Amino acid sequence: MTLLQRRRGTRGDAMRQIIHNRLSRRRFTLSVAAAAAMSLSALLPAPAAHAQQPPPAAQAAEKPDMVIMLADDLGLLDTGAYGNREVRTPNIDRLAQEGQTYDRAFVASPACAPSRGALLTGLMPARNGAEPNHGAVHSWVKKMPAYLQEQGYQVVSFGKVAHYEQVKRYGFDHYEHFTFHDDEAVEAAVRWLKERDDPRPLALFVGSNWPHVPWPKTTEGYDPDAVSLPEKSIDTPLTRDARARFYAAVSRLDTEVGKVLDASEAILGDDTFYLFTSDHGTQWPFGKWNLYDTGTQVPMIVRWPGATQPGSRTDAMVSWVDILPTLVDVAGGEAPDDLDGRSFIPLVRGETDEARSEIFTTHTNDGKVNVFPMRSIRTDRWKYIRNQHPDWVYTTHIDQFGKRVDSGAYFLSWVDAAETDARAKEIVDDYYNRPAEELYDLQADPAEKRNLADDPRYADVLKDLRSRLDAWQTQQGDTMRLHAPPHLTREQTVTK
Repeated sequence: MTLLQRRRGTRGDAMRQIIHNRLSRRRFTLSVAAAAAMSLSALLPAPAAHAQQPPPAAQAAEKPDMVIMLADDLGLLDTGAYGNREVRTPNIDRLAQEGQTYDRAFVASPACAPSRGALLTGLMPARNGAEPNHGAVHSWVKKMPAYLQEQGYQVVSFGKVAHYEQVKRYGFDHYEHFTFHDDEAVEAAVRWLKERDDPRPLALFVGSNWPHVPWPKTTEGYDPDAVSLPEKSIDTPLTRDARARFYAAVSRLDTEVGKVLDASEAILGDDTFYLFTSDHGTQWPFGKWNLYDTGTQVPMIVRWPGATQPGSRTDAMVSWVDILPTLVDVAGGEAPDDLDGRSFIPLVRGETDEARSEIFTTHTNDGKVNVFPMRSIRTDRWKYIRNQHPDWVYTTHIDQFGKRVDSGAYFLSWVDAAETDARAKEIVDDYYNRPAEELYDLQADPAEKRNLADDPRYADVLKDLRSRLDAWQTQQGDTMRLHAPPHLTREQTVTK
């Protein structure tokens, strides 16, 4: 008996009866639909060879249901599944124990709208149109729901899946609770799933608002004195309080993941494909809005009984643009070759341990708050970052809204500490000022603290990565165009 079977064995008889009745209705509906299709087939003319027909209902019903769960601002190292022994994430950890954990998954861009736009189109920001944060993908670009609907799926969104109200433009069959921190979304998704009566296979996207700020007002059981701080952090009481409340937000996310898992496991079949991931790193200095791994590397876990090996891990590199063709692959379709993404189902099935040899990431701006175009290429060993305007001041919500408790009140304590502490001053200076080029040896320096761009010993590596990034930007039509005026002095920061 499998772990899933043991868990399901504990569910109440009432829920079992509801599920049995619903599945019986679905089977009856499918039987009637199949019989009707057979009786009519002889009377209808054969479709033209080039016409794309929806799959018959009986065939569509054999396709696996899918549940895609998205976190908001969750870094790679912020769950137990990725080695964090301080934060409580039993449901995410359970998913990892039963599925396949990806140790090197990356988003296309470390900001909400461009990241989610890439997920839902399979195209990088310069090609899909959503380059700045809050920007929208081009109306003419084909989007995730259309690909899955062609395979016979009902495609549904609850919570923050696309960037808030942009969800209306994506063609979902149904969507709800997409406004800022609409924390009713997960409960609504569970209710909807229990009441659903539709014969089509389901692709259910559920986006949590956690751990996006504002974090819980209290630490909810986390001890600020006991939490560890990320690299390049300054240890102050405000910093520790912020980190503890962030952990409280992560645990709220985990609770929501558990609710979706419990409901979907009870209602959908054992063949359901699950994918959990996050849109980018945490809102923390050198995290979100940065092309360091702390901004672009995210948790990703896949569980598909019969395909994934329970408790397995892979360090193959994959990108968020790969998720769309992967889901199309699961659905039995084939994504077009001109997408930037490609299916990683061979990894899911354990047929290979190889994927991408390089990862490209982009960031342009977040409105007028953060205007600092940068591009990056990452290989197995090296990270190269190009900062288009090193003469500008790098800013984010953290310093721009420093008087807001959950944007950067703790950062003000960093600025104060920098007046008397040399190490604190170095960190704050590195936050505001970026060189034209950054080169990191990720094997020797995974925290990306030692910039080797000016070291002559690595001139050939720098030249090679610079050339490869140039070629990729040309292929993408990426001109690093501007969308807002820059910040030129620090005096423009910490203003609100």
